[in-house]
Amino acid sequence: MKAKSFSIGARARRFVLEVPLETPDGFGGVIRSYRPGPQVWGAMEMLSGSERVRADRPEQSLTHKITLRYREGVTGAMRLTSGLRRFAIRAASDPDGARRDLVCWVEEIKA
Repeated sequence: MKAKSFSIGARARRFVLEVPLETPDGFGGVIRSYRPGPQVWGAMEMLSGSERVRADRPEQSLTHKITLRYREGVTGAMRLTSGLRRFAIRAASDPDGARRDLVCWVEEIKA
C-alpha cells in the first residue's frame, strides 16, 4: 500500500521536539522536565475529541496525527510543541518502512 504523499507546502507548521530530562528528587523518584531539541516541520490533522469526567470535573481529550520528515530515535517519552500548544507523543512509526515520513500519534496537553 502506497503511503499518502504530501505536497511541499503541506508541512508548514513548525514544531520543537522536546527531549525529557529526569533528575532525582531525593526520595527515590525522579522529576521530569523537558529541554528544547531540534525544530522540525510537519503537517497536523485532528483525529478525535472527547470529553470525560475525572475527579468530578469535565476533561477534554484531543488527539492528532502529526506527520514529520523521518527522524531516528523519536520515542513516546518525548513531546512536540507548536507555539503555546504541547503534544504528548503516544506512538511514532514509519508507515511504509521507506524512512521518508514519521507519523506521530499525539494527545494535546492542556496547561
